[in-house]
Order: sequence, then C-alpha cells, then structure tokens
Amino acid sequence: MPTTHDDPSVPGRPLRVAVLLSGGGTSLENLLEHIDAGRVSAEVVLVISSKERAFGLERARRRGIPAVAISRKKLGDSARFNDALHAELAKHDVDLIALLGFLSLFELRGRYEGRVINVHPALIPAFCGHGFYGDRVHQAVLAAGVKVSGATVHFSNDEYDRGPIILQEAVPVLESDTLERLKARVMAAERRIVPEAIRLIAEGRVQVKDSRTWISR
Repeated sequence: MPTTHDDPSVPGRPLRVAVLLSGGGTSLENLLEHIDAGRVSAEVVLVISSKERAFGLERARRRGIPAVAISRKKLGDSARFNDALHAELAKHDVDLIALLGFLSLFELRGRYEGRVINVHPALIPAFCGHGFYGDRVHQAVLAAGVKVSGATVHFSNDEYDRGPIILQEAVPVLESDTLERLKARVMAAERRIVPEAIRLIAEGRVQVKDSRTWISR
C-alpha cells in the first residue's frame, strides 16, 4: 500500500491553509469562494505576499484574513527571505501551505514535507523549472508549437516545480491562440484543480509512494 506524507488534516476541524502569493490573488479568491460554498473543508488563516503592493493582500484583508508582505526584494538573499517566511508561518498553526502564484522558492527546511503544494501553468515535467513562470511559460508553449498545455498541482520540494503531482488538467493549444487566450484557458483549469486538490488533502485522500501520488475514493 502507498505510504502517506505527514497527514496535515486534523479530524473535526477545517484544514488550516496559508496562501503564499506574489500578485493579484485570483487563485486565492477562487479558493475562498469554494470554501464559502462548502465544497472544501478548509480555512485560509494567513496570506503572505513576496511583493508589498500585491492585490492579493487586499483581497485577504477584505475578508479579515491576516495578510503580511515579506518583500523578497528588500531582504535580498533567499535564506533571509525564507527565515522571515518561516517565522510568520510559525505563528499561525498551519496545516497546509498553498503556493498560488508565488514567484520565489519556498524552502521546506525539514518542517513542511508533504504540507506544501504549488500550482504551475503547464503540464509538468514540460515547460517548468527555474525561470519558467507566468507569461514566460505560455510564450514557451506557443513557441514550441505543442498541441496541448494545461495546469498542474503538485507537492513542493526544494526545487522549482518538482515533487509528486497531485492533479493535472490538459487544455488544447489552438492555432489561433495568442498568449492571452491560452493563458485564460490554463487559468480556468487552475481554478478547477487547485480547490479540488485541497479538498482531497483535507479529506485525507492523497497518499504518496515512490514520488507518485495515489488518490483514494
């Protein structure tokens, strides 16, 4: 039978989720709407942005969610930046960390194995890794002439866009596609699979064996 990551779910309470982002927070808003509708047994207890003016912080504050800017630019090196992230996370009794448009590498540091997920706007292992983020991914997809792209939710490790894949959804790449058209199609897939992945984790249904996930019914 597959072995599990440390199960972040706690019986009798919603999954406590911290969202790390760098931009507008549309994925955060989408997750909150699923939670509000009762489709995901989770609670967003903290939002951290790597950019001080990210609108995702305002989305969180409007809902009364603690929202903190930890500037990657001001702190400089990755070690100091991650020191500050870990210090803030430690205050909030977090079960799961969701990297939703977070443009920096989050270091697990032996504390969060199996408790960090990331969304990537392509079908990993294609068009991923250091330097592949945001519009750069879609530009590379279009330049390569591939016929299929999509979105991936995966557990994070200490490398960019690595770790066991939880869910993927493919979307077609059309001959008439512009960057914006393809991006919109991929973002629609992200809006479906991010809350679904968190729902499955909250229900204790995701297991990992040999770097592969197994989802129980």
